[in-house]
Amino acid sequence: MENNQTTVTDFILLGFLVSPKVQMVLFWLFLLLYILTLVGNGVILSLICLDSRLHTPMYFFLSQLAIVDICYASNTVPQMLANLLDPAKPISFVGCIMQNYLFLMFAHTECLLLVMMSYDRYVAICHPLRYTLIMNWGVCIALVITSWAFGSLLALVHVILMIRLPFCGPREINHFFCELLSVLKLACADIWLNKLVIFVVAVFILVGPLCLVLISYTRILSAILGIQSGEGRKKAFSTCSSHLCVVGLFFGSAIITYMTPKSKNSGEQQKILFLFYSFFNPSLNPLIYSLRNSEVKGALRRVLRKDRIG
Repeated sequence: MENNQTTVTDFILLGFLVSPKVQMVLFWLFLLLYILTLVGNGVILSLICLDSRLHTPMYFFLSQLAIVDICYASNTVPQMLANLLDPAKPISFVGCIMQNYLFLMFAHTECLLLVMMSYDRYVAICHPLRYTLIMNWGVCIALVITSWAFGSLLALVHVILMIRLPFCGPREINHFFCELLSVLKLACADIWLNKLVIFVVAVFILVGPLCLVLISYTRILSAILGIQSGEGRKKAFSTCSSHLCVVGLFFGSAIITYMTPKSKNSGEQQKILFLFYSFFNPSLNPLIYSLRNSEVKGALRRVLRKDRIG
């Protein structure tokens, strides 16, 4: 079995099974979305670094989310674009494992960051007088380090369980990147333990955090309903509803992928769902969380004004 394992040194990513013309359309569309993702999140990071008024816990968490989104897209999209131009281009076994590890790490980290951000908003709206005491810099840094540490550790567990498996063919992965379940389908051994760990981790990293986010926003909405100002209530509700849409897209697509029974068309459905991770969420997050924010718009105006004066 060990000899068979060494025979597979690379994999072929099948990508999107469409005609060459459609592949070119997808290439330019995905390239545009990738550029928008990099620019949007890059602008947010730059503004938070340059403007001291944005050096608050809320924007500290947003900066971490922007970093995760940039890394998310950069881990999968370049490979996808290359495969759209050259569908037979292989990826090495080590490269495939590394891409899988990074994707899982960023996915787990974003799940936990979304919980931290919802808690931050809960404290800010429901306990405004105690906000600076509860969400001090020591707590914020500890929460972020915990998110990255747990994300990295959980991804490592999946990878260790995967590399112990023998891969003796076939080499074709029916996906546009080395996604965990798609790679496991090629293993020449029983993968029940991998599937069990995937489900357990999904409960821990998806269902648990989603419940915490929903609890936070339920309390936030209750506090919003008590706001006397109609305009203030409308503004707060609009912000929370936008945040919940992003959270719903992220957690919903992940739960459908890893916690629901698979159908005959699950392979193609998975590709569509994973586009949310690669494009839609990373490109929507700057718009929903930051660029609609008056403080961020003010920071952008101040930076542009400094450039003109300079």
